[in-house]
Amino acid sequence: MNNIFPKIHKEGYKFLAISIIITFFGLLFSKTIGIIFVILSIWVYYFFRDPERFPINDDNFLVSPADGLITNIISTNGPIEMGLESKTFTKVSIFMNVFNCHVNRIPTSGQIDDIIYKPGKFLNASLDKASEENERNYYKLKTASNDEIVIVQIAGLIARRIVCEVKKEQELKQGERIGMIRFGSRVDIYFNNKKTLAKLGQNVVAGESLIAG
Repeated sequence: MNNIFPKIHKEGYKFLAISIIITFFGLLFSKTIGIIFVILSIWVYYFFRDPERFPINDDNFLVSPADGLITNIISTNGPIEMGLESKTFTKVSIFMNVFNCHVNRIPTSGQIDDIIYKPGKFLNASLDKASEENERNYYKLKTASNDEIVIVQIAGLIARRIVCEVKKEQELKQGERIGMIRFGSRVDIYFNNKKTLAKLGQNVVAGESLIAG
């Protein structure tokens, strides 16, 4: 039942209420218009779905921070915003389309060392320059083994709001929620000292699919 009728994220309540009201009035005017808005309401419900996920609960591995398609795996310097530009990381980019679940999760247990929000543009999130020009939110995670892992939520062409649900110095367990992005968007994860397990073009599930280990 959790897969068929998952709970909805709190960010979705008002959007679902609006779509239901519009659907009601649409049905009064036209059956065809009403059916279109019924479909729209179903999509809004599933866009804001927040299903339970079951991580491996092994901090030797990193689980995916997002649902979606892996579009890029590269070796690069860390984000300058986090003061990590002199360190080399593996960066994995996960593109979320408008049909993916948009709730994001922490890849491994640890403490949130820093959170930095950067306003910006709304370019297509699949473009490389979106990492530097789009609205984005950075999380630096410090693990028990003192590894630094960075998760970046990047707003996309349609997305207009990044939702952060954690705070600095908060301790989190692997797979716990950190926030969401409304509509199509992307999440980047930076890590080192681990072997990449994910593959380019792979579809991954937040909190469950293995990214590295």
